[in-house]
Amino acid sequence: MFRNYLLIAWRNLVRYKYYTLINISGLAIGMAACWLLLLYVQRETSYDNFYNHSDRIYRAVNHATWSGGNLKLASTSSPFAAVLKQDYPEIAAITRVDPEGGSALKCGEKRLEVGDLFFVDSSFFSVFSFPLLAGDAATALSQPNALVLTRTLAQKLIGNVDDAVGKTVLMDDSSSFTVTAVMEDVPSNSHFSFSALRVLPPAHNANGWQDFDVYTYLLLDKEASAKELESKLPAFFERYLKPRMGNVSYKMELQPVHDIHLHSNLDYEISSNGSIQYIYIFLCVGLLILLIACINYMNLATARAAARVKEVGVRKSLGSGRDDIAHMFLIESMLLTGISAVVAMGLVILALPFFNTFSGGHFIIWQFGIARTLGTIVFLSLLTGLLAGIYPAIFMSGFRVINSLKGKLGIGSHAGFRKGLVTFQFIIAIVLVASTLVAYDQLQYVMQTNLGFNKDQVLSFHIPDNDMRYKLRAVKEQLLRNPLLLHAAAASNPIGGNNIGGHGFFFERNGSISEESYIAQNFFVDADYLKTMGITLQSGRNFSDTGEADRRYAVLVNETLVKELRWENPLGKRLQFKIDQQGTRVERVVIGVMKDFHIYSLQHKIAPLVLEMSPFPSFEDNMCVKVSKTDVPAALAYIEKTFHSFDPKHTFDYSFVDDNFSKQYAGEQKQEVIFMLFAMLALFIACLGLFGLAAFTAVQRTKEIGVRKTLGASTGSIVRMLSKDFLQLLIIAAALAFPLSWWVMDRWLSHFAYHIGISIWVFVFTGGAVVIIALATVSFHAVKAAMANPAKSLRAD
Repeated sequence: MFRNYLLIAWRNLVRYKYYTLINISGLAIGMAACWLLLLYVQRETSYDNFYNHSDRIYRAVNHATWSGGNLKLASTSSPFAAVLKQDYPEIAAITRVDPEGGSALKCGEKRLEVGDLFFVDSSFFSVFSFPLLAGDAATALSQPNALVLTRTLAQKLIGNVDDAVGKTVLMDDSSSFTVTAVMEDVPSNSHFSFSALRVLPPAHNANGWQDFDVYTYLLLDKEASAKELESKLPAFFERYLKPRMGNVSYKMELQPVHDIHLHSNLDYEISSNGSIQYIYIFLCVGLLILLIACINYMNLATARAAARVKEVGVRKSLGSGRDDIAHMFLIESMLLTGISAVVAMGLVILALPFFNTFSGGHFIIWQFGIARTLGTIVFLSLLTGLLAGIYPAIFMSGFRVINSLKGKLGIGSHAGFRKGLVTFQFIIAIVLVASTLVAYDQLQYVMQTNLGFNKDQVLSFHIPDNDMRYKLRAVKEQLLRNPLLLHAAAASNPIGGNNIGGHGFFFERNGSISEESYIAQNFFVDADYLKTMGITLQSGRNFSDTGEADRRYAVLVNETLVKELRWENPLGKRLQFKIDQQGTRVERVVIGVMKDFHIYSLQHKIAPLVLEMSPFPSFEDNMCVKVSKTDVPAALAYIEKTFHSFDPKHTFDYSFVDDNFSKQYAGEQKQEVIFMLFAMLALFIACLGLFGLAAFTAVQRTKEIGVRKTLGASTGSIVRMLSKDFLQLLIIAAALAFPLSWWVMDRWLSHFAYHIGISIWVFVFTGGAVVIIALATVSFHAVKAAMANPAKSLRAD
């Protein structure tokens, strides 16, 4: 019996080629879209799961709240690690990571600039089980001059992984290091990204408790519980932090390492993270697109019911039961879905290069493994076949014998259900399209909004050479001899990269220095920084580079800090901060208040900010240059020439400040492109469903159309008559979809500290576009039916 049903199904597919082509197209596109999104979701959810004992690795993070402020930091202070390991035996191993490393590495005649060199503790490989290709994990970082290279860097710098261990590498042409191990490249699904590791220098241990300049990771014992350990950590605050931070509500959280990428949204993250909300969204989108494709099949199948009603009647009269008829249609659905799955595989193979390009991934079709991939395909095919075929099977197996033999459908009661399915399709499509437009408007807003300074035509470059840092005045003078370079300034950090540090300050309140510590963002600049960046002073004066007074005693603060401290007259106010673990303090005086400007992306609120002049020129290791638009290539060439005149050893690497900010939205931009593409696919497949319902309606009303044509109805009036019902469905879909779209996107926008309001024009445009596209789809069958010969229409059964 099964073989007979399979043969009949195949014959029907071959006989009705046009119908088969439409169904295979819709199902294949839906399955391919779902497959691609599953690849994306699998990659995102696999972050940091590859370590041995990854379920026992945690990152220590900080949450603190006080009157007028709060912090939520992914980083910790340097002293945390040693004290935690000493006080809590549940911790099997602990390590610190400082990603602030870049250097020129030289081995023999080969010299490379490495921008992603991490400083770590000797216990790094005790926590993170990165596989080593050469060397011993237990001793790889045991010596102060040890250097661990990744496979790619070892091949570039030395040429052969097997020969790398024991080689001497010069760092910045001065310090000598020995390669002690070569590790496999860091996987793309790690929140780390580095090319080399070296040991944290002893000077790092002298950093204060409130510097928050390293990341602390710990490996728990097998029997230890993270929750139980967390319950003991308030004692850590009382013993070590409260004497230094004062009256602060503090909590240390142990964050599972595999939760960092999708579940962490802290300040000073070590890398840009994803969002679990996007994963839920993409999973829903994939399943909804597949559901739309199944609904499309249902509607096309029922549209063809008139052509197969007599077949059902004959089979029932010959003894076939309802279950037999249902099985026959389900087998046909499964066969069609199986063919669609093969086509979907081909579409995925063709689409992967483009999908990798705009998603930033490196996906392959066998990403789950061959066995799991094939199993997933089979499961997806069976699920799709069942979803798509169950309604047509029930619907067509329910035809009555006498009516079927007469060719009568007798199915009026199902019309509302079919219309409901199409309405549901367009609710999904409208929500996806409207949400895409809102996301586009938000990304345009964050890319173009005024950041409080002039980011255009400002580039920054790092100064790796220490001798050059002591010649910054001469460097600026040399740069400004070229009329294409308008301004130049030095700073300790380039803004826009979400990696400006924070520091604990003691501010003057009510005439005396408060003993309650207050965290503010902080970096060093010179006297030309405000002019170069176009930052406006609200009151007071700028730094002066005449003499040493401002370098040692003055600071600038922003409006936000003044508001949070409730300073009515900020000029002349004092602040203090500690410079070592012994609690030694230095004091500064506020000489100016800057208007607020963004140093981070608009996902972050503007925070209190303190700018200082560096007491040592070596701290200001980044140069900012305002470039004229007249001839940017010539300006860049001159800057590079000037750089090499002071530092012939290092490579000149630069970035524009506006690009620094743009990179912070790269994840959202990629996800928005993915979302837009799949929204268009959902709309396309929904229109195929509408195409099916239009065909069904045209068949149902053939005789009515013939009568109207005979009585003088015009083609236009018949097209309007047939289109009216579909227009009503679209209006209902829009009425339900618009509030849902608004709710979804309002929640998404809340993750941005600064965001747009949702414009009603988004919904007007979406509704108009969908109506035009849908009615154009319907018009094909409407015009065809209206132009048919009335004589043939009147003879139709």
